[in-house]
Amino acid sequence: MILLIETATTTCSVALSENGHIIALKELNESNIHAGQITVFIEEVMLNAKKNYSDLQAVAVSMGPGSYTGLRIGVSTAKGLCYALDIPLIAIDTIEAMASGLIKTVAIPDTGLLIPMLDARRMEVYTGVYRKDLRLVEAVSAKIVDEESFKEFEKHQLFLFGDGSDKFKTLFSNHGNINFVDFSTSASHLNDLAIQKFNQAQFEDVAYFEPFYLKDFLVTTPKKDNI
Repeated sequence: MILLIETATTTCSVALSENGHIIALKELNESNIHAGQITVFIEEVMLNAKKNYSDLQAVAVSMGPGSYTGLRIGVSTAKGLCYALDIPLIAIDTIEAMASGLIKTVAIPDTGLLIPMLDARRMEVYTGVYRKDLRLVEAVSAKIVDEESFKEFEKHQLFLFGDGSDKFKTLFSNHGNINFVDFSTSASHLNDLAIQKFNQAQFEDVAYFEPFYLKDFLVTTPKKDNI
């Protein structure tokens, strides 16, 4: 039994997986709720599934990239549970988990490519390019997208999705091979990847593991109004 935690975006999501199947899920897509709701969601999931914390064999967490604050909350919560229960921690790449989630809900052609996108700022996104079997075509990175982006994949049907993709709909409106898919991140999308890592004993060091931020956190101060 694996507890799954996703806090890399505005979605706060917790799921419980037993024998490879999701048996409980609690999630809400709303900004700035992770700190106040993550432990509440975990408690609700355990109660709804009528399971005890002692039943858990591991905790899997979305490791990033994504929201700096969200990732810190999710990872620190997962580490705390693993430490207290003396169970392993599993870290799942957020972008890969998105791709894993999409292929379960959308029919992707064999030559299609999946391009998950998380909003960074302006025309920048956290993204990677995957085949439908989740093999990486282009590594996860912080990418500034323009009209020339993905030209090398113009012979493929491309599927763009995630909260960073919407801002490119106008930019790529004349690209017949680019498809936009409605999608929300969910802890349930971690399930298959978490099971694989659990079976292969690919665990993190609970004491030293840190989220995959990809970029440094920038603190900005508001400009003063001219009077």
